[in-house]
Amino acid sequence: MSHAPAHAPLLADRDRLALQTEAEATAGRVIVTDSGRGRFEQLLFAGRHLMAADEPVADGGADAGAGPYDLLLMALGACTSMTLRLYASRKHWPLERTVVRLTHNRRHSDDCRDCPDKDTLIDHIDCTIELIGPLEPTQRERLLEIANRCPVHRTLTASVQIATSLVAA
Repeated sequence: MSHAPAHAPLLADRDRLALQTEAEATAGRVIVTDSGRGRFEQLLFAGRHLMAADEPVADGGADAGAGPYDLLLMALGACTSMTLRLYASRKHWPLERTVVRLTHNRRHSDDCRDCPDKDTLIDHIDCTIELIGPLEPTQRERLLEIANRCPVHRTLTASVQIATSLVAA
């Protein structure tokens, strides 16, 4: 009986180039693959951009990149900040900078007090937005409303369907 390897073999340069070319050729496509450098390290291709993802050392990774939930929070934070910048610019409001701070955790929910599975956890994201600039209180309140309408926020709070399939061997 053979045992599964601890991690994938090192990704060859030609394979990395082929994946990068594929990602660049298809707008809106992200490609993720094992780097072969560690137990969990992944290479993420998005257009002409390349990033690494990994788990922290405490979770068995090498901390060679942001973790999956960190990437999720980065996407939400970036989208929120960009959406606020776009809206403030269109309104000619004096928004100088936006700082978005996010944390993710799983909490026991009061909504599940009577659930059959008492260990049900609900994903929770805390998002704190710092608006820098001489904004009026009404402008600040409006920007908070707009922050909750950024496309990634809407995706995360909507019912999402993910269709997963295998490539033929």
